[in-house]
Amino acid sequence: MSNFGKYEYWLELCDDDLDVAKCLLQGRKLLYCGYFCHLIIEKAFKARIARNTREIPPKIHDLHKLAEEGGMYEKLSRDQLKLLDKLKNLNIEARYPEYKDKIYQSLSLEYCEKLIEETEGLLCWIKKQSEK
Repeated sequence: MSNFGKYEYWLELCDDDLDVAKCLLQGRKLLYCGYFCHLIIEKAFKARIARNTREIPPKIHDLHKLAEEGGMYEKLSRDQLKLLDKLKNLNIEARYPEYKDKIYQSLSLEYCEKLIEETEGLLCWIKKQSEK
């Protein structure tokens, strides 16, 4: 099995990306901090898929679809689903220049601090669910 199909590989990426998101927050790179929060949860769901299937997770970025494929969507709380929606917007809008200014203006240091806190909480929850 390649590393791409290993649960541990994806979790290690999540932990590294969480460190990066915190550094971006400290450097006030708020747009990219939000983008990395999306990556963290995307990779956490991909870890779950790799754990369940022992195959390479799909090359998609839609958090709702990844949660479904990982068998977690039905278990997510209303607040966790709201977080997925927030992260979805940051992923799309951080990738395309025509959206960057709009989303950047809506971000604040406090918002991104809360976003990292929520992302870290969801990451921990996904890890616990995957250990069961």
